[in-house]
Amino acid sequence: MTEKIAIASDHAGLELKLDLKEFLTELGREALDMGVDNDASVDYPDYGSPVAEKVSTGEVKKGVLICGTGVGMSILANKFRGVRAALVSDVYTARMSREHNDANILVIGGRIVGKGLAREILRTWLETRFAGGRHQRRLDKITEIEKKVNGQG
Repeated sequence: MTEKIAIASDHAGLELKLDLKEFLTELGREALDMGVDNDASVDYPDYGSPVAEKVSTGEVKKGVLICGTGVGMSILANKFRGVRAALVSDVYTARMSREHNDANILVIGGRIVGKGLAREILRTWLETRFAGGRHQRRLDKITEIEKKVNGQG
């Protein structure tokens, strides 16, 4: 079964989103495009939320979000339970976000990162496995904090 990756952007990330969507297909993944489809100005929460929700509920295991800097999308996505969105602008951070933090949403700044580098970041992020071990202990602590903050623990 082909891995589905939910992907969305605002107007500032449209060009990069379209390129990464094509790249996902080249890598044998299915890109679930959740908008936008033109460069008219929009509010990034309207497009980032559906991707974060799909990851949060487990409907998809991974997502990619793109806005101008990536900051807005990363703040938004991390509001969702169980989402670990990582704002990445280099290959090393892409690898570490998966290996140490088991990031399940990759966030890229469409006005910050060029297409070639974004493809390298995405490939590295998709191919890197979570290391577990001491890193799992740390993620468990984050989950407990998340429950406490949300009145569930």
